[in-house]
Amino acid sequence: MRRRPWSYLGYAVIVVVILAVAAAVYVVSSVRQSFPQTSGEIVVPGLRGSVEVLRDGAGIPQVYADDANDLFFAQGYVHAQDRFFEMDFRRHVTAGRLSELFGEDALETDMVVRTLGWRRIAERELARLEPATLRYLQAYADGVNAYIAGKSASDLSFEYAVLSVSGPDYTPARWTPADSVAWLKAMAWDLSSNLFDEIDRVLATQTLSAAEIEQLYPRYPYARNAPILTQGRVVDGTFRQSERRLLFRPPPALSSPSAGRGSLDGVRAVLAGLPALLGTGDGIGSNSWVVSSQRSATGRPILANDPHLSPSMPGIWYQMGLHCREVSRQCPFDVSGFTFSGMPGVIIGHNDSIAWGLTTMYADVADLYLERVDTAAGTYLYDGETRPLRTREETILVAGRDDPVTITVRATRHGPLLSDVFEPVGDTGRQAARVMTGSSSDGEPYAVALRWTALQPGGTMDAVIGIDRARTWTQFREAVRSFAVPSQNLVYADVRGHIGYQAPGQIPIRAAGDGRWPVPGWTSRYAWTGYVPFEALPSVLDPDAGYIVTANQAITAPGYPYRLTSDSAYGYRSQRIIDMLTSQPRHDIADMTAMQLDTYNPNAAALVPYLLAIELPTPYYRAGQRLLRDWDLRQPADSGPAAYFNAVWRDLLRLTFHDQLPEEVWPTGDERWFEVIRRLLAQPDSVWWDDVTSTEVRETRDDVLLAALEQGRDQMTELQARDPEKWSWGHLHRLELVNPALGKSEIGAVRALFNRGSYQVGGGGGLVDATAWDAAEGFAVTALPAMRMVVSMADLDDSRWVQLTGQSGHAYHANYVDQTQLWVDGETLGWPFSRAAVEATTEDRLLLVPEAAG
Repeated sequence: MRRRPWSYLGYAVIVVVILAVAAAVYVVSSVRQSFPQTSGEIVVPGLRGSVEVLRDGAGIPQVYADDANDLFFAQGYVHAQDRFFEMDFRRHVTAGRLSELFGEDALETDMVVRTLGWRRIAERELARLEPATLRYLQAYADGVNAYIAGKSASDLSFEYAVLSVSGPDYTPARWTPADSVAWLKAMAWDLSSNLFDEIDRVLATQTLSAAEIEQLYPRYPYARNAPILTQGRVVDGTFRQSERRLLFRPPPALSSPSAGRGSLDGVRAVLAGLPALLGTGDGIGSNSWVVSSQRSATGRPILANDPHLSPSMPGIWYQMGLHCREVSRQCPFDVSGFTFSGMPGVIIGHNDSIAWGLTTMYADVADLYLERVDTAAGTYLYDGETRPLRTREETILVAGRDDPVTITVRATRHGPLLSDVFEPVGDTGRQAARVMTGSSSDGEPYAVALRWTALQPGGTMDAVIGIDRARTWTQFREAVRSFAVPSQNLVYADVRGHIGYQAPGQIPIRAAGDGRWPVPGWTSRYAWTGYVPFEALPSVLDPDAGYIVTANQAITAPGYPYRLTSDSAYGYRSQRIIDMLTSQPRHDIADMTAMQLDTYNPNAAALVPYLLAIELPTPYYRAGQRLLRDWDLRQPADSGPAAYFNAVWRDLLRLTFHDQLPEEVWPTGDERWFEVIRRLLAQPDSVWWDDVTSTEVRETRDDVLLAALEQGRDQMTELQARDPEKWSWGHLHRLELVNPALGKSEIGAVRALFNRGSYQVGGGGGLVDATAWDAAEGFAVTALPAMRMVVSMADLDDSRWVQLTGQSGHAYHANYVDQTQLWVDGETLGWPFSRAAVEATTEDRLLLVPEAAG
């Protein structure tokens, strides 16, 4: 009997469904295989005593132990439970070993990291650390190893199971203290001062003079935006806040409105390609502030912090509490906050006596030196003498290749030659040579060496541990003394009612030059002669203003005798925070969390009046412009005016600068460009407004504003709707959470396993709610507040916190992305600290016990 054709189709559908169900069952089974045990009891060899791990509904662990070594052992164990693949991935990045997992695609990254030598420096750094810090690092490593012992890679994380489909079986190596310390080098790199600005200035000389380039890097606007410190000065080598002569006199508070191409080119491309573990470039910064008891509705200080980093899946932070059951000299820790998986201690948070927050100083701690190298002779020139290059060989194992890749790393007295880590290009180094010699002809390219404070051993790990156990301002400052890199603004509060600020770090003193441009390496004229003494670094306790605000702005006024940085943010966020803090006498916890979500756009405040003054030719274009008339200048996700303004802003930057700048340095639209455009608006006939590619007409400011308004309107019609009432900023401004290891796979199903999003968000670059985007690329979020915290020193249990994703690094775990919608909606979680408050929120109780004696 002949079967009807549809019967075969029906059988085919059934087969497909069965296969799909089988695949789904396999995925679910494989995913759950790596979920950790979070309740009950586990015997763990290596522990001295029992350790309790109490997790709340968000999977946030609070760890209790009698012994400090056990405490950090358990931290390593718990980090590995939730985030081991992330830890292992970071370890491969910092050691220059990604190619072992991902093959040829990761080779260039490994070559850069091997050239920089992060892992080598970390190993040397161990010898400089305090004995207690070394013990805790080893205890942490022992805890990680106790968890991974006897487990297959797929038992540890689903990513390994996916990788095994297309690659060889992999067995993770044991964790070591150097693995943890190397992560500090990655932190320092991602937050490394003005290195890219230094490169970009030279790249811009292809089409611009040095004077024109300086117009694109304007001076800090002290008359409008206050620096961090407004009192004190250096006297006899010490920063003394008691010197009441102001470094800066703040303006009245504003009321809230109603409404060397070549080698440097290659270096930039390669460095920009490094995995952004924290994030690099525009938008990477932070907000933090603290108010005194007198300005707090609680009667004690309140401290807020939200670091701005690249989005990732899982998020960069891991929330955790580390508690000695009885705090003593032998076990001095009772601390809670945000940690990095792979590293012991709490990075940002509070203990039972003090709280602290961090923002990037943008301290200039790295210089590029142009070197005259004789490759054949293996020498370089310095002060008229030839000196031998320092060399070493690095062997890189590459998955999919039978033979390893060997590279030779060369270095001068200044540091490694970054220009060796990419394939030579036609005019390598010639643009830098032209700038230095004033010649228009192609000459011999310079090699490019990097001098960077992180390429020498430091004591930042000592500082992390020291801050965690500090109980007073004096102890806090003593711990911070070891905070070598990355240089950060540190804000402080304590239960006694004090607030403070300290700038730490190794900040070089230069014999000549200001660190803003690459300099000749063949002369000692531009050598580093030492570092700014810690006693001379800016510091204040209980300032007269009753508040401290740091948002990557200038630290001091120009009277400070040392150069800390020339490329800080321009104070738009910080001044907005100051204006909010001074708008009323006192603030409570809710006020502080609301301030972190502030989307007021100070750039729009300057630009919109000029946009409204432009006469548009048709009702179609005027309908877009009309949105700006009653706009309150805020940028929530549902704002139509914000969507239109940002489309216009992007077109304005393109029309003004793309014709005159190389593509590598097109405007991103961050705070620097706020200031550049603000100044140009007062110069309607500036050459910057003119389109130099057209010779028939010389455009003026209003010509460009008209074109930007029209093209922005056309863009919104194309991207959203013809009706302006249907526009929204969040429709353009989306957040994608991408797994750094497998989230960019060519296989869509793999991406779907690990990535999450998109989410429509408000805010924007240069705003307090700093969800940055790159105007040269599009509207997608490129950096954001990766966590938010507000700490109440009156009652630590009243504090609030949230992070971008969730605690778990295991895809499809209940805590993989459970905090994301809270973060998007501007909400936070309660932050229990006392044992009673922790017990009240505990949902999972895990007891880790040592092996029975004998």
